[in-house]
Parts: sequence; C-alpha cells; structure tokens
Amino acid sequence: MINKRNNRRRRGAVLVLAAVMMVAMFALLALAVDLGYVTLVRTELQSSADAAALAATWELYDSRALLPESTPYAAQSDVFNAAQYYASRNTVAQAAPELAFTDFEYGRLDPASSMNFIFNKDDPSYFNAVRVRVRRTADINGEVPLFFARVVGVDSNSGEAEAIAMFRDNFSGFTMPPLDKGNLKVLPFALDINTWQAVLAGITPDLWSWDADNKQIYPWPDGVPEANLFPQGTGSPGNRGTVDVGASNNSTADIRRQILQGVSQADLDHIGGKLELGPDGTLELNGDTGISAGMKDALASIKGKPRVIPLFATVVGPGNNATYTIVGFAGVRIMDVNLTGQMSSKRVIIQPAKVKIHGGIPAPDDAPRSYNIYSPVWLVR
Repeated sequence: MINKRNNRRRRGAVLVLAAVMMVAMFALLALAVDLGYVTLVRTELQSSADAAALAATWELYDSRALLPESTPYAAQSDVFNAAQYYASRNTVAQAAPELAFTDFEYGRLDPASSMNFIFNKDDPSYFNAVRVRVRRTADINGEVPLFFARVVGVDSNSGEAEAIAMFRDNFSGFTMPPLDKGNLKVLPFALDINTWQAVLAGITPDLWSWDADNKQIYPWPDGVPEANLFPQGTGSPGNRGTVDVGASNNSTADIRRQILQGVSQADLDHIGGKLELGPDGTLELNGDTGISAGMKDALASIKGKPRVIPLFATVVGPGNNATYTIVGFAGVRIMDVNLTGQMSSKRVIIQPAKVKIHGGIPAPDDAPRSYNIYSPVWLVR
C-alpha cells in the first residue's frame, strides 16, 4: 500500500517536473523568437540608414557647384529629402521609417582623418559627407512590438542605426582604376594654371552651354565660363600644349588613343606606374609638338564627356624637349573643336565639368591639388 502511494507521488512529481520543463522550453522558444525578431529589425535599421546615407551623399555630390563662389546652401533640403526617401523605401518592421532633422547631418570629412568622423561645417561648398540615423523609438516611428515577451511585461523594443557616407574630392594624382572600370580618363593636354584660375573667377568667355538632361551642347551661355585648351603660345617655341603621359615623344596615334580610350597601365608604367604630384606639389612631364589637325576627329568624338587635364605652372624648352611643371588637375568637358584654318581660329574649347573617377590618390585638405574631380560615394561607417 505504501509502495503504491510512493509510486503515485513519484509519478506526480515527474509530471510536475515535465510540465515545468515544458513551460521553460516554451519560454525559451518564445524568447528566441523575440530575440531573432529584434536582430532582424536591427539589420533592417542598418540597411535603411545605409541606403539613406548613400543616396543623400550622391545628392550632395550632384549639388557641388563647378565654380568656388557658388555655395550649396539651398541643397540642404534636397539632400535631406533624398535621405528621407531612401530611408522610407527600406522598411523597418514592415513600416517606412521617418527621419527627424536632428538625425541628419552633413559637412566635410577630411579623407586623412575620416575615421574620427568629425564634420567640419565651415564651408558648405566643400561638404562631402552625410551622417544619417534611423530610429524605432518611443519618440519617433514607435518602438518595435514584441510577440511573446509580453507575458513577462516587455511589450516592445527600441533600436537605432547610424551610417556615414562620403566622397573624396582632392587628389594629388591617379593610379589605374580597377580592371572593370576601364582606363584612366586623362587627356594628354595641359592648361596653364593662370587661365584655369581665370575660368574659376568667371572672367573668361561664356559662349557655350551644356544641357545635362539631354546631353547636348548649345551655342549660348550657361553661367559656366570656358577656356581654349589650344594654346596661342605656351612660352615654349614649337610646343602646343601636349604632354607625354607615357612614353617620351608620343606619336599622334598614341595621343589619339589616349583621347579615345584613356591612359593605360602601359602608359603609366613609363612614368613610374602612376601620375602623381611629388611632395612639393609638382610633377615634370615631357612636352610634345602639340595638338594637331590629326587629333580633330578624336577630340570631336568626346565632346561633352568629362575628362581630366593636367594644369601647369611653367614650361621650358622647345618642341619635344619642352618640360611642363604640373601643379594640379582639373575636370573639364570639350565643348567645341576647330583645328583647321588660320592659327587665330584654332581652338579646343573646354568648360569645367564634374568628373567621377576611380584610382584617385588623395591629397590632404590643406593642399588643394584638383578641381571638380570626385571619387564615387562609399560608406565609411
């Protein structure tokens, strides 16, 4: 009799223990479901922040003016709106997040110290980075509701994610882009720095217009001055502005190839593997006899297309023996070409243009070396 009672007690204890273990297992399972959901939401928050920062920084890139006296203050709303649009297109917990303006910041990151993530806001015309924070909190977008944690009094969970994107815009030179990006889009024609500074100051003619929407050139002003890349005199007898980005004494065929296809790795190998200013901010390149009628068709075929040109401070020596002292690089597009007829009518008209380029070698912010040349946008955090 006693044994039967003991057996019943043992069976009861086993059933109670089984019930307790089952409840614990269900609790752990419920906790795992909620933890998995929270992890998913945090991934969605980061994806939303990444997309918003990238889109806003591309908008900032588009707003960068071609002339230094222009400032993109008016672009702030467009940059924020781009961030808001792409944040909302990447839903978090099946809801489109809204951005608070306090969750948005733009300014300048110095490429040499970008890991500090301290934005300089002194000059909006040089802003190059955007920081975006996406939140699901009690004060914006609401906390994320949980499923099973409610039984222990936890109804929801808050979360946030931050992303920073930027582009570089000051280069001391260039190496070859990745294989899938083609050759280096540098023209072997140098413009003197004084003429370039005159263009930036707006004191050169403005006779041509670039329609970015229709990709067309028109013969009327658009507010962006031009310069003639065909020199009426470089100070070097018998030299007309071409430089050897590659082997010495490039032929007309070599120059046509570089116009049409860009500078190749084989070209760079002749000058040390890269086209870069030295520590003193200069680079010496050999000169050629110059721009000729044999290059007309090649130049005409790239009208409107962004390209990089070297800028020189001095040139000494005649013809093929000329030496150009390069001090910077500029982004331009060719607007008009005429290489026949009298010398006074020959021209290769260029206009400042934004050039997106791979393979740029960054220069420090306190040493401006390039103009209108930008890297692609990327996430730095």
